[in-house]
Amino acid sequence: MTPVDTITPTKHFVFLLLEQFSLIAFTTAIEPLRLANRHQNKSVYTWTLVNETGSAAVSSCGIEVKVDQAFGELKRNDVIFVCAGLNVKKNTTKPILNWLRREVRKGLTVGGLCTASYTLAAAGLLQDKKCTIHWENYDSFEEEFPDIELVRSVFTKDGNRFSAAGGMASVDLMLKMISDDFGQDLTNWVADQMIYNSMRTEHDEPRLSVPTRIGVRHPKLSKVIQMMEKNIEEPISPSILASDVGMSTRQLERLFRRYLDRSPKRYYMELRLQKARNLLMQTDMSVINVALACGFSSPSHFSKCYRTQYETTPYRERGTIPT
Repeated sequence: MTPVDTITPTKHFVFLLLEQFSLIAFTTAIEPLRLANRHQNKSVYTWTLVNETGSAAVSSCGIEVKVDQAFGELKRNDVIFVCAGLNVKKNTTKPILNWLRREVRKGLTVGGLCTASYTLAAAGLLQDKKCTIHWENYDSFEEEFPDIELVRSVFTKDGNRFSAAGGMASVDLMLKMISDDFGQDLTNWVADQMIYNSMRTEHDEPRLSVPTRIGVRHPKLSKVIQMMEKNIEEPISPSILASDVGMSTRQLERLFRRYLDRSPKRYYMELRLQKARNLLMQTDMSVINVALACGFSSPSHFSKCYRTQYETTPYRERGTIPT
């Protein structure tokens, strides 16, 4: 395959690494660009690594990445990619927000990798734009930014805003950008070099399907679990769940026992408590509001269930004990 003849100018990316950024989301964004350069025998893509201080950025796994400089003035054609990971709210500082607002006012394209859509939203850069985020952060994002269109997809592209849901989703987003710049032949070559043979689109979901996740391919069981996942704030009774898939409550009980070794009620409770834990860890919502968002009308009942599941109270999980 010969290099693509193109008059497309070099595109420069500025990767802003937040503390505790996802190393895989970052490296899988860089590698397709490097391979595109290798194929073209020239630097059609260049990049600079920046952070708030200019010192090494520490990823969520503890590996440090040396940055080129602290963030500063950018050129009008630069593309910013914010790469985040754990504790994104804590690591989205005021200087970072102010810098993003100032630079994006120039009309720059900006994207977020892994949990960085939170940072873009906090900076006010996602109004009237759709975005995605790591699936573990869906609930907290929707609670904090209810007016922003969050889609459950591998990546999104909306005008000059991009986002990828983390992990290998960065590959899919970058392959899409390479395809837009140079066409599918170069994109396929880059994917082959990465031994990446399942390129995904904006229409693909970032999580495994329910049957794959639970290791069971039973259509009625999958449908019930999907209904549970979509109705956390107002749980549906087992009798209604059973009726909606055309079986009796007893049959539903047997189905859950056979394949998941727990009752429908227990499984539903685990889903609700997992959402509660995400909200406690990722938002500033009060414990009472977290309880209500997860279908608990009684804070004491919520606390009891939470303690049974996680061996700690919601208040201790949050790090605040009421006096």
